[in-house]
Amino acid sequence: MGATSSVPRRGTSSSRPTTSANRSRIDLKSRSNEVGAPAALNGPPSAAIRTKDSYLRAQFHRLKSRLGPMKAIIAVAASMLTSAFHMLTNGSEYKELTGAHFDRRDHAKLAKRLVRRLEDLGLKVTVEQAA
Repeated sequence: MGATSSVPRRGTSSSRPTTSANRSRIDLKSRSNEVGAPAALNGPPSAAIRTKDSYLRAQFHRLKSRLGPMKAIIAVAASMLTSAFHMLTNGSEYKELTGAHFDRRDHAKLAKRLVRRLEDLGLKVTVEQAA
């Protein structure tokens, strides 16, 4: 009478024992469509961030380090919707700002960020103004 029952527990297959690892794997499978962006917002921003030298790609890469990739894609989608709204209401055409837009915006901030990246690599940097 010391033998355990070989009847499988509910929600698992008979070939696998019930462990916490199997339960988490099963839970993740069943929730795969519940988390993340709606499908309509996922396609165009994903295509926009793969376009070379574009404002939306630069925006995605700036935001991805702070927010993570999914929230950065949602932010790019919001930017696309905002620009579409303004184009429709004002009757204007889309003007691409290029990928260097953020670099041109603030030279001091760019220099500080690049110096910090070099120092993170273990290099000592001194910056002086060009003549």
